[in-house]
Amino acid sequence: MPPHVLSFADLSYADIIDILDTASDLKEKRARGETTDILKNKILAMLFEKSSTRTRISFEVGMSELGGHAIFLSARDMQIGRGESISDTAKVMSRYVNAIMARVYKHETLTELSKYSTIPVINALSELEHPCQLLADLMTIRERKGTLKGLKFAWFGDGNNVCNSAILACAITGMKISVACPGGYEPDNSIIAKAKELGGDVEITHEPVKAAENADILYTDVWVSMGDEEEAEQRLIDLKPYQVNSKLLEHAEHDVVVLHCLPAHRGEEITAEVIDGPNSAVFDEAENRLHAQKALLIKLLS
Repeated sequence: MPPHVLSFADLSYADIIDILDTASDLKEKRARGETTDILKNKILAMLFEKSSTRTRISFEVGMSELGGHAIFLSARDMQIGRGESISDTAKVMSRYVNAIMARVYKHETLTELSKYSTIPVINALSELEHPCQLLADLMTIRERKGTLKGLKFAWFGDGNNVCNSAILACAITGMKISVACPGGYEPDNSIIAKAKELGGDVEITHEPVKAAENADILYTDVWVSMGDEEEAEQRLIDLKPYQVNSKLLEHAEHDVVVLHCLPAHRGEEITAEVIDGPNSAVFDEAENRLHAQKALLIKLLS
């Protein structure tokens, strides 16, 4: 395992499969009521610049179920919010806790934390990537499809941080990815270049139907993310043709798996009919954040 997980590309194929296998085992044991204290006396600092539902709950519950403890830290309540340097914050936190999970506005905050930390730093979301989300997504896909390699993964809408991590995840695990987005909403060029360097099959298109054709996975995310509120009206106009709806599903495989990282704006990027329909694995996907992150914590801390 790498010392930090800031990008999905920090993980090798072997790391990913090991994490997914561990996550599946933890999920089965939890269903049977079996417990473990493998991270007893381990402390996770959870640093939040951005608000959260699933990230906070899943990491906090995960550490508790593994016998450890999680501390919620809002950046606005810390000295870092009053001008203390990230380097000083990282050095001090490294002497108190065993790992730092950070949900931040700028990816540079994570790289600075990792540079000065002597403990693992986990990217729990930045504007560039969301690797923890993709671990849960891969777990969900594998549960539904039995495999990852050779599948077609189709993304619709904004080529955002989740999309960037999905591109890397597909490249590493052998899935083809087709990203359907309007001009100006494409994924990060450096991410695309990295994925191709890893041998990824990446297609960027402005045609939703083309991306959906024979797809095994359909994925979308909100059109207006935190920080995009000023552009909300234009975004809703630009992204409307990329809605995941029942008509789009007709072009995919009959057993296509529909994913959404949540929160969802029903009637915008996805219809209620689809998110609540038989092809949806959205709530399994949300649950799997817990199991995948527990597995990641074990690999980094045990």
